[in-house]
Amino acid sequence: MHDIKAIRDNPEAFDRAIARRGVAPQAQALIDLDKTRRAAQTEFDELQGRRNSLSREIGVAKGRKDEARAAELMAEVATLKDRLAALEAEQKEAEAALTDALSRIPNLPADEVPDGLDESFNVEQRQHGAPKTYSFKPKEHFDIGEGLGYMDFAAGVKLAGARFTVVKSQLARLSRALGQFMLDLHTTEFGYTEMQPPLLVNDATAYGTGQLPKFGEDLFRTTAGYWLIPTAEVPLTNLARDLIIDEAELPWRMTALTPCFRSEAGAAGRDTRGMIRQHQFDKVELVSIVTADKSVEEHERMTEASETVLKRLGLPFRTMLLCAGDMGGAARKTYDLEVWLPGQNQYREISSCSNCWDWQARRMNARSRAAGEKQTRFVHTLNGSGVAVGRALIAVMENYQNEDGSIAVPDALAPYMGGLKTIEKVSK
Repeated sequence: MHDIKAIRDNPEAFDRAIARRGVAPQAQALIDLDKTRRAAQTEFDELQGRRNSLSREIGVAKGRKDEARAAELMAEVATLKDRLAALEAEQKEAEAALTDALSRIPNLPADEVPDGLDESFNVEQRQHGAPKTYSFKPKEHFDIGEGLGYMDFAAGVKLAGARFTVVKSQLARLSRALGQFMLDLHTTEFGYTEMQPPLLVNDATAYGTGQLPKFGEDLFRTTAGYWLIPTAEVPLTNLARDLIIDEAELPWRMTALTPCFRSEAGAAGRDTRGMIRQHQFDKVELVSIVTADKSVEEHERMTEASETVLKRLGLPFRTMLLCAGDMGGAARKTYDLEVWLPGQNQYREISSCSNCWDWQARRMNARSRAAGEKQTRFVHTLNGSGVAVGRALIAVMENYQNEDGSIAVPDALAPYMGGLKTIEKVSK
């Protein structure tokens, strides 16, 4: 959510900034809505003051037994009552229209974010590890998984439909190990508190982080009106909603391993084979709630935490700074981590770490207050994948594959695998 006062103060700068996101000019339309709202509010306040004054005069007239004057004043009060009701409705309508318009506009990109409207304009920041050279042609994860008999796409379609998969046996254990490894890393080395949030949320929660009203088609909704979470960012960030947090308590750092559910609207024809793009997947999420002066530093720290997961797993990756047009709507600045997949012979996104500044906080009315101060200020919110478990599973399968179709277990996962060092097909 944007600050209408900031838009009024510098409409040209606002329009220039949203143009970098591919959005047409909005400032004048927003200012016009605000003028309507403010005019209705001003007249309402003036007439309310007049009605209060008349009420006092009525009391004086009655005290003097001047019934004629009291009746005259009461008639004016009745007229004002009707006008006040109309103004109140007008003000509420204008307020709702302004809020709705503001809520649909994406966050303004930070100055250092590169221009561009798609991923071709993203800028590599650093690269870690070199892709491995194989003495054989590396396979993609779905061929490896089906070859082992531990990845059943047909069963997923049978049980649910397209973009669902049944993972079995040793591969299911490897997936579980990845999630546990990530949680342990983030809680013990980076100070995140492990959480278990609801997987279903209400409208206010989905609105708070920016999924509603604009991106409802990307979500699944139950017949009872709940939304299935697309990421644990949604419930975790909303824990700060409608709070005034003592700044001595900040930062809040939270992590959760949850299933995530996405409709993948608009993804028809993309990654139709395998587990790259699923309706249901597990992900370890990182969320930080900080004061405004700490968010830039926290963004780098969060990105480092996600990078450390890939480093410990021995996976080659690169860190990309997303251009203005490729970021999610809530983000002011985003780093994507892209892991190397030898079967595809390309890097694929496995984590996004975003600084949202106060954009989500304004929607949630999430504020903080320093000790001894009366004034509050909006917190800054950050979120990142730490990382997507399904895509980490794919990356491990492809990077640690052997020519015979087996998969070596990364050393970092050894404590979670019960002594299993190689995932291989077990004869029945």
